[in-house]
Amino acid sequence: MKLYGSDFSPYARKARVLIIEKNIDCPYVVDDPWAGDSAIPVMNPLGKVPVLELAPGNYLYESPLVVHYLDHLDGKPLPPHDAEGYWAAQRWQALGQGMIDAVIARILESRRPADKQMPEKMQREEMRIARAVKMAGDACDGGPYLVGKTFSLADIVMAVALQYIDIRYPHDWRSAQSALAKWHAGITARQSFMQTMPPGFKRIA
Repeated sequence: MKLYGSDFSPYARKARVLIIEKNIDCPYVVDDPWAGDSAIPVMNPLGKVPVLELAPGNYLYESPLVVHYLDHLDGKPLPPHDAEGYWAAQRWQALGQGMIDAVIARILESRRPADKQMPEKMQREEMRIARAVKMAGDACDGGPYLVGKTFSLADIVMAVALQYIDIRYPHDWRSAQSALAKWHAGITARQSFMQTMPPGFKRIA
């Protein structure tokens, strides 16, 4: 089994963090899906990372599915296991995934030729991010974990999303969301986050 991804992909990073947290034997292979010689389109017709190679010719793709598979691989998925906690964790993951999507949409718009850019598109994505961060901040109590008393996929996805904001759309969200900032500082101090930080970037505590 191998995980293919880009060092700068937050989608691949979710899986990489989980692999470290659960000590899964799964080598990580760097492959830029934008490169002309990338093997990613052969494994994933959508041409995106991460791609999880289960066996030659047998692949999983799309980060929620890859993470779900890896989490259940040992038959001991991360808690919470009660219905209320499970769906709370799912909501956090959906919010984090949407934040990542919005940051990437903003990046792609900013990379268009200046005369082709749509300021209203940039503003819309920035508003989406601001609303999502505020919702996360309102729901976070500043404790060590987002759901219950244990580390969960909610912590992985939301922490990756917020750190991706720091990297690709840096602005001071912490001053208005002190509880969220406190939680984030604790989670991103874990070795799984330190080891998967994109090259050239430093963690903001």
